[in-house]
Amino acid sequence: MMNKDQVLGFLKKNTMIIVLVIVVAFFSWRTGGAILLPMNVSNLISQNAYVFVLATGMLLCILTGGNIDLSVGSVVCFVGAVGATLMVNMNIPIPLAILIMIALGTAIGAFQGFWIAFVRIPPFIVTLAGMLVFRGLSNVVLNGLTVSIKDKTTFVNLFGGGADCYIHDIFGNGTLNLTCLFGGLVATAVFIVLQVSSRIQRSKKNYDVEHFGAFVGKLVVISAVIVLFAYKLAQHKGIPTVLIWVLIVVLVYGYITNNTTVGRYFYAVGGNEKATKLSGINTNRVYFLAYTNMGFLAALAGMITIARLTSAQPTYGQNYEMDAIGSCFIGGASAYGGIGTVPGVIVGAVLMGVINLGMSLMGVDANMQKVVKGVVLLAAVIFDVVSKRGGKMIVKN
Repeated sequence: MMNKDQVLGFLKKNTMIIVLVIVVAFFSWRTGGAILLPMNVSNLISQNAYVFVLATGMLLCILTGGNIDLSVGSVVCFVGAVGATLMVNMNIPIPLAILIMIALGTAIGAFQGFWIAFVRIPPFIVTLAGMLVFRGLSNVVLNGLTVSIKDKTTFVNLFGGGADCYIHDIFGNGTLNLTCLFGGLVATAVFIVLQVSSRIQRSKKNYDVEHFGAFVGKLVVISAVIVLFAYKLAQHKGIPTVLIWVLIVVLVYGYITNNTTVGRYFYAVGGNEKATKLSGINTNRVYFLAYTNMGFLAALAGMITIARLTSAQPTYGQNYEMDAIGSCFIGGASAYGGIGTVPGVIVGAVLMGVINLGMSLMGVDANMQKVVKGVVLLAAVIFDVVSKRGGKMIVKN
């Protein structure tokens, strides 16, 4: 049996997962189960794919000391505008247009990263300027008009837009997508193997490990969620193409932050920049890498956005930065930097997506939806700050 401290530690570590389960249960009750319909589960992924991608990049910026990037929504719009213009108005081949969009987004990130990392202009100022500049340039590129890319079916299908953007079922064409179900079972098996292997390695090195009962319970619950999620997708059309992009981003950056030296640098800089610099780490490069990477992922999110909406408009990307920042803080990233994980960010993004979808299905006014998301974000940050003070709400002079 777990003692009181172990129970409190488990609850604190998994607070957002518990909240997510409660929120899903609440909206399932209020919508008569509509939120768990296969089509809505699939839409949850497609509509929030950009959040998963941007929030993963935003995490690296936040890790460096609570810094954020306010320009990502405008960069998403600008990259999408340039890409659509190249493919439609200039008939640039799709592979070349994709490379140009990736290079453009990365270059924008590097440009902003230079001022932040080497000139040491505050990130808030640099990215606020970028938000205005690239929003204006998006209007210039598009001339205030909409550019349709419906005819660019290869691009649309590749990045997950439209009704046909699903992985083909190689095992059959029945009502249940067997390829999707098989993928879910494989993902569950891989998850269990990795978790057990990690626990064994930590035990061999005499590191602290969570209580065995809590560990088994976590494996059972998460495995059940993966299988249920795959089953719901299998009942609709299967695996959305955009989910593959999200999985690639999550797995790659999850590995980088957990298993590489570079990934640990982000945590070190956010934990104590002066000590990190004295240890011989070039902190300027860490900042530069964080914002260059943010530009790269903003380019990917831009392609996902115009593919889903099959067009480019000057208004795309509005408030995307807020969704990404909110997902990070709700998912456990510290407002002071140095703390946060990719899986936590994904939980935060899913929670935001569930709240959006649930309130939409309930017919809640759009303005009230913003109020609820704001309250949830503030509550998450308050929890983070207060927990670091040992539960003290008020700071005495």
